[in-house]
Amino acid sequence: MVILGIDPGVAIVGYGVVECVGGNFRCLEYGCITTPAHTLLEDRLSEIYEGMQELISRHRPDCMSVEELFFNNNQKTAVDVAQARGVILLAANQARLPIYEYTPLQVKSAVVGYGRAEKQQVMYMVRQYLHMKETPKPDDAADAIAIAICHGSTAMHKY
Repeated sequence: MVILGIDPGVAIVGYGVVECVGGNFRCLEYGCITTPAHTLLEDRLSEIYEGMQELISRHRPDCMSVEELFFNNNQKTAVDVAQARGVILLAANQARLPIYEYTPLQVKSAVVGYGRAEKQQVMYMVRQYLHMKETPKPDDAADAIAIAICHGSTAMHKY
């Protein structure tokens, strides 16, 4: 199963494409879709949508796992990220990809075994799952890989 993991954002959308076979994980690609600051939101959303379409077309994943929104104190940021998440979901839906959503607590529990794990613990486990020498950078991409691993682990236990 090939899973496209997404850490949504407006300035940076982290992505990780992970293959899961029999409980073994292999990273096929990771990175970020970035949009320039001081650009109209609608232009940024368009860039995110096009970047998602290109990723889906290139990797033909079996599904997409995406982090649910975590609302902080900045309502403007939360609304903008929600809109970015909307175009991400639209791109997946138009490609007929099944979409699975996970909270940060679920991701940490699946990857580390503890829902209140620190970011460094999650990054360490991402490296272990993928047999990498270094932690993927930037953090948004590493988070997206963790989201993909979360789905792979969850799906294994469900079926």
